[in-house]
Amino acid sequence: NKESDTYDFSYVFKNISHYIQNSDISIGNLETSFAGKDRGYSNYPTFNSPDALAYNLKDMGLDIISTAGNHCLDMGFSGLSRTIDVLDDAGIKHLGTYKTQEEQDKILIQDVKGVKIAFIDYTYGTNGIPVPSDKPFSVNLIDKDLITKHINKAKSEGVDMIVACMHWGIEYQSLPSKKQKFLADWLLQKGVDHVIGSHPHVVQPIEVREDSLTKEKHLVVYSLGNYISNMSARRTDGGLMVRMELVKDSTIRLNHCEYSLVWTARPIQSGKKNHQLLPINLPSDSIPVNA
Repeated sequence: NKESDTYDFSYVFKNISHYIQNSDISIGNLETSFAGKDRGYSNYPTFNSPDALAYNLKDMGLDIISTAGNHCLDMGFSGLSRTIDVLDDAGIKHLGTYKTQEEQDKILIQDVKGVKIAFIDYTYGTNGIPVPSDKPFSVNLIDKDLITKHINKAKSEGVDMIVACMHWGIEYQSLPSKKQKFLADWLLQKGVDHVIGSHPHVVQPIEVREDSLTKEKHLVVYSLGNYISNMSARRTDGGLMVRMELVKDSTIRLNHCEYSLVWTARPIQSGKKNHQLLPINLPSDSIPVNA
């Protein structure tokens, strides 16, 4: 709105917000920063978005957002810090980037209907922008020692489940890399229960793994693809929303999971002024858990 110099992105999500709002807890991935208007709003290769987006995401129903990614330092440590402040003010929990060592050492744990879920988050890198040498805590990089430390901390706090958010893989590749597969295996061996991947900008396979000893089911989503973006390359104009149903009886188990596809309608295609997210298939497609 040029007259009031304000932004409103709520229209982007109006056709899919009910999916998010109907969940007990929801998590997404942020590929931009909220460094402030004075830094100049910008797109590729360094992103800075209006604060309004954070508040619109909260209104959409998003509870948690992972911030460790290759663009988290696009606007430097000050931009990273302000992004955290904006998310705090919007009331969205976040993980993956931090302002202090004390904050990085904490594990984000959410009690969802009596189930304690720990969330951890890591990125392969920051697009060549160095993590400040005096602030190594600011970004969770994919480092086995750091990940092990966080997994052990989560276990020590008596969580029922650990979910790892991984910013990994090769952009535009529809199959996971050897490194992604190796890391997924390693994470599950270390005690992570479910893995949610992002970064490649295209959808990659979803797997339900079964532990040969415990018979527990583990969901591995290698890449959700894109949600809302302006990308036009093949397979980048949409992505997945994945839904997990957990049941607590004698143990916590994955009872059911499914996905819905979303497509970004861009003005050049829709003939409308603005971008908009549209659901592609209803009802959601089930992912076999008992296969």
